[in-house]
Amino acid sequence: MQYFPTIGLEIHAELKTRTKMFCNSKNDADETRPNVNVCPVCLAHPGTLPVINREAVRHVLRVGVAVKGRIADYTEFDRKNYFYPDLPKGYQLSQYEYPLVSGGELLGVTLTRIHLEEDTASSMHGSTVLTTGEEGSATTTIDYNRAGIPLMELVTEPVIKSVEEASLFARELQQLLRYLGTSNANMEKGEMRVEANISLLPKSQITNHKSQTNSNDQIPKLGIKVEIKNLNSFRAMERAVAYEIKRQTELLDRGEKVVQETRGWDESKQSTFPQRIKEGSADYRYFPDPDLPSLKLSEVSGCTEDEIKNTLPELPWERRMRYLALGLKSEDAEMFVREPRIGDFMDEVSRSYKGDSKKTKLVANYIANDLMKLIRDSRERDSEIQHDIPISVQHFKKIMDMLFNTRISSRSAKDMLISFAGGETADPDEYAKKHKILRDPGGDDVLPIVEKVLADNPEVVADYRGGKEAALEYLVGQAMRALRGAADPIALRSKFKETIK
Repeated sequence: MQYFPTIGLEIHAELKTRTKMFCNSKNDADETRPNVNVCPVCLAHPGTLPVINREAVRHVLRVGVAVKGRIADYTEFDRKNYFYPDLPKGYQLSQYEYPLVSGGELLGVTLTRIHLEEDTASSMHGSTVLTTGEEGSATTTIDYNRAGIPLMELVTEPVIKSVEEASLFARELQQLLRYLGTSNANMEKGEMRVEANISLLPKSQITNHKSQTNSNDQIPKLGIKVEIKNLNSFRAMERAVAYEIKRQTELLDRGEKVVQETRGWDESKQSTFPQRIKEGSADYRYFPDPDLPSLKLSEVSGCTEDEIKNTLPELPWERRMRYLALGLKSEDAEMFVREPRIGDFMDEVSRSYKGDSKKTKLVANYIANDLMKLIRDSRERDSEIQHDIPISVQHFKKIMDMLFNTRISSRSAKDMLISFAGGETADPDEYAKKHKILRDPGGDDVLPIVEKVLADNPEVVADYRGGKEAALEYLVGQAMRALRGAADPIALRSKFKETIK
């Protein structure tokens, strides 16, 4: 039987702030020493009072405005009650009824809400080592450095229909968070975590579902939902969702029921596994936190929608459309969006060619292919080099200008990029003169080469005189090879015609 998959995503991102969500402890994702960025507030000592981090609120509002969500005027924080060893209070400060952002859309996926909460501590599982060197009993230790870090949660509507669509959405959100400076969103560091909700429904139950614009259509109800928690890479998310669709399909084909539950992902086994029966909102006993004030955002400086809108940079999809409108190849445009520093380099180099699409596309081609190959090679040689562009905008632009003015050949331009990326500091014009790669416009300096090519190819010369135009192109090619590309082929063609006559 065929089934209709429905996927919803819940994505958490740690926000880039100086301090934690409700206290002055440092927010430092790179800290490796356990339990150093802590204080009585984030350790939940009795008698302490939390204070809202305004910058964290603004970060979430900026994401909300970027995705065209509805920004709340009234909002409050709630206590989400549940017991877990890494939750020092016995509850998590979150938002339930009044999130900061409602609705919105990203890559055509409708959003339910975006709200703000605090992160939990980190549990580290291991085992003790006995003095004999043997492994002892299993142990769990808690690091409270992460407890209280501002955490944004974004929830989509269950409208995603495939693994590919889910992956594209999560990647686009990561780019958005980085463009806004909201979060580094490094999944390998746990700064962005994905949870996926998957349900299946037999396609035979989907009746009259022809068009969402037809009011007579019956939108199908959803199947039993299974949540997969804490997916820490795009690859893990893709494989976990694909596996879960396959697992549920096999269950339904056998006539069994899907259990609503929370599952984890086992990377070594490439399969999901049950963790606990899925809770509902009533299980968390939400209620407004009595220690935190409610907020009327229109009265908070810097938090109105217009103020937030004025802080937004060019967004990833806006940049993508700008490059495509210039005629760039889609894969080049995507790379410039994915690697903003390379995109910025492209923008700086091509700024003076504004309005000249041919030159702009050629610049993009040299950056996306030749320069990126040099960058990748340097990263492979030295793992510490991650983002450095090994050539200045000024030198790159001069090389492009020389190419556009036919002063150097394409081959020479590529060779110069290699030299300058390798540390060459001379002026590109002086470098070209020193290495004798400047093209001769076709004057007397090339005459000896022209005469030698003619002398070495009498039959080809005869063919040209007999009316075969292709013979002339062969002669020009031989001369260009002898000159190592350092000549203007148009001027060289004229010189051949002039000499043959």
